[in-house]
Amino acid sequence: MTETASRPTLEAVAARAGVSRATVSRVVNGGEGVREPLAERVRRAVAELGYVPNQAARSLVTKRHDAVAVVVAEPESRVFADPFFALQLRGISKELTAHDTQLVLLLTEGREDHARVGRYLAGGHVDGALVFSLHFDDPLPGLIQRAGMPVVFGGRPGWSDGTDEVVYVDSDNRGGARRAVRHLVGLGRGRVGHITGALDQTSAVDRLEGYRDVLPDADPALVAEGDFTPAGGERAMRELLDRCPGLDAVFAANDLTASGALRVLRERGLRVPDDIAVVGFDDMLPLAEQTDPPLTTVRQDIEEMGRLMARLLLDRLDRRPADGTAADPPSGVVLPTTLVRRASA
Repeated sequence: MTETASRPTLEAVAARAGVSRATVSRVVNGGEGVREPLAERVRRAVAELGYVPNQAARSLVTKRHDAVAVVVAEPESRVFADPFFALQLRGISKELTAHDTQLVLLLTEGREDHARVGRYLAGGHVDGALVFSLHFDDPLPGLIQRAGMPVVFGGRPGWSDGTDEVVYVDSDNRGGARRAVRHLVGLGRGRVGHITGALDQTSAVDRLEGYRDVLPDADPALVAEGDFTPAGGERAMRELLDRCPGLDAVFAANDLTASGALRVLRERGLRVPDDIAVVGFDDMLPLAEQTDPPLTTVRQDIEEMGRLMARLLLDRLDRRPADGTAADPPSGVVLPTTLVRRASA
C-alpha cells in the first residue's frame, strides 16, 4: 500500500467519530454549528487517526491559506549577516507558529526580484505579507497594493504622506538618538560626530534628525554617511578622524556600525572612552556586550517588533470581512527605546 493510500481521509474520521463527513469538515475547518460533544468526538478521532487536512481543500472552505509572506527588501548576503534580521524574523516566527501559520520568506537580490515577489503575492499563495527594510525608491509597496494584499510594514513608511492606509511597527528612532547624543553631551564631550545608516531608509533619517535635535548647530563635517554595516562604520570613522581634529565622541546609527568604528579607533591608537566615547543603537546581544570595550547603546526590542507585526497582521486577517476590505482603521505603532550604559561611553 502506498503512503498516499494509507493516509487517513475525512471519511475515515467521520466513520471513527460516528458523524457525517460534513460535520467533520465543519469542525476541522473551524466552522460553527456543531454541538460540543460531537466536536469533541471529531477532534478525538482526528488525533487517533493522525488525520491531516488537505490544505488546498481546506482553503476552498476557509478562504485562508494559513501562510504569511515575510518580505525583506535586502539581498541574502545582508539578511544572513546582520543579527537585526535574525531577531526580527525570530519574533515573527514565534507569533506565526503560535497561530499555526506558515512563514514564507521572500528576499530581493535586485530590481528584477521585485516583479517576482509582486507576482507571487498577487497569485493568492498567502493570506498577507509582512514587509521590512524598505528603501525610499522601493517599488514593493505599489506592487503589494496592486496585489490587494493585507500588509504590515516594519518601520515608518517613507513613501506615505499620512493619507493612505498603512499599518506599521517601528521604534522611537528619533527619540532614541536624542537620548544617545544628550548622554554624550552630558559627559562633557564637545565634538560629537554621527555615523549615519543608509539615508534612503527612514530609520537612518530619523536617527540623524535626533542627532540634529540636540546639536542643531553642529559642523556638517561631523556627520559621515554609513550603511548599517561594520565596513560602512569603518569607512565613515576614518573619514571623521581625517577631517575632524578634536573629535571626542561618536554616535553610530547601529551596533554593527559602532563595531566597525571601534576597530578603526583601535587601529589609530585611540582609547575608548578616554579619547573618544562611542554610542550605538539596537543593543543586539551578544554583540554589544562583546565589543572592546562593551558598547553603550540605545535599546530597541527588535524581537518584539517582529511579534507585534505578525500579531497586527493576524488580527487584520481574523477580522477581515468577506469582501476583503480591512475591518479596522489602519494605525502605526511606535515602541519605546532606552539607553543602555556600558563602558564605551
